[in-house]
Amino acid sequence: MQAEERERESDLARRLMAGEREAFDRFIEHFRPKIFQYSWLMCGDREDAEEVAQEALLKVFENLDQLREPDRARAWVFRIAKNVCLMKRRKSVYAPAHELSLDEFLPRSEGEGKGRRLQIADWSQVPDSQALRAELSEVLHKAIAELPENYRSVLLLRDVEEFSTDEAANILDVSADVVKTRLHRARLAMRKTPDHYLQTARPALAATEER
Repeated sequence: MQAEERERESDLARRLMAGEREAFDRFIEHFRPKIFQYSWLMCGDREDAEEVAQEALLKVFENLDQLREPDRARAWVFRIAKNVCLMKRRKSVYAPAHELSLDEFLPRSEGEGKGRRLQIADWSQVPDSQALRAELSEVLHKAIAELPENYRSVLLLRDVEEFSTDEAANILDVSADVVKTRLHRARLAMRKTPDHYLQTARPALAATEER
């Protein structure tokens, strides 16, 4: 994340804590889409994400007196959003009957022992096509949404929201080492669905576009 945006969020928090009326609307305008995106991928349903964003922001304002350091406003907001999202997801009809193992999402490997290597597609060969890249973006979105909850939350906080390892650890109530391990495995698991797309669907779509 750019330093300018971090500073903007800190400034918004200071103004909000000082009771400035305009800061209220600006704070909502800035954080609502971020909370919605995080919640949509975590909850798996747009309506649930809308409710999470609304409830999380309400809790932010109800508990504003607990925010001691404006520079940590972003992490504090996402910690609240994470808790609201988890509660919503457990009650949602879209929640899975059981959490899948990350092993189900990892790319296949070939060979044995030291000669074993992952089967990963060549991403550099993705055609420079708006349609193909739009479809790949949708595939990536789906791949994130299908990750087991513990790994999905780490990936979203570190790679999408660009929190530091320590900030993500604080939001999730785990150690920095746990964040690093889960992030590594989540990134690896994320390769499976897009790689399958690049190896199968992409050539077919590219051929169609060339006609």
